[in-house]
Amino acid sequence: MKTKNIKFNKNNTSNTSNTNISYIIDASGFINGFKPISDNNFTVPEITEEIKDLKSKLTFEEAINNEKIAIVDVKEEYKNKLKESISVSGDNLRLSIPDINLLSLALEFKLENKNPIVITDDYTIQNTLKILNIPFKSILTEGINQIYNWKNICKGCKKEYPNDYPYNDCEICGSDIVKKRIKKN
Repeated sequence: MKTKNIKFNKNNTSNTSNTNISYIIDASGFINGFKPISDNNFTVPEITEEIKDLKSKLTFEEAINNEKIAIVDVKEEYKNKLKESISVSGDNLRLSIPDINLLSLALEFKLENKNPIVITDDYTIQNTLKILNIPFKSILTEGINQIYNWKNICKGCKKEYPNDYPYNDCEICGSDIVKKRIKKN
């Protein structure tokens, strides 16, 4: 497959013409105006459910009709590898199923030497990509610069809870449990 130059917004002005790059596109890419022009574009089926506005849907359908994007199911083994990688950072607290599948596809492509670049403006996805050492490009935002971890903390008494704590309220004071961002050292 031949890849043509791809343009990004003013915040991300680099052009890419490497024929070995696989672009993995998140819903935020389409929502924020990305139009696939190469033949090496991929996404997962669940992303189609996140594209709701008419303009984005039309762009997405045009990409499908022009064979500019392939919708790929992710193998379970890569989902498991991803979950192992992100359980420490706490990103699993913030990622939806479509996000997990998209990231699993990126991990699969990385491990199979398909040179993925993920197109996304989603900061949680970008954070996970940084942890996985997978490059990304954003459309409207500048993207994140550093990695953050997440932890569950009680709003009231500040007790910390493990990432798999199943309740939304503190067992000590009854206040809400919130996800707090912490910088990775």
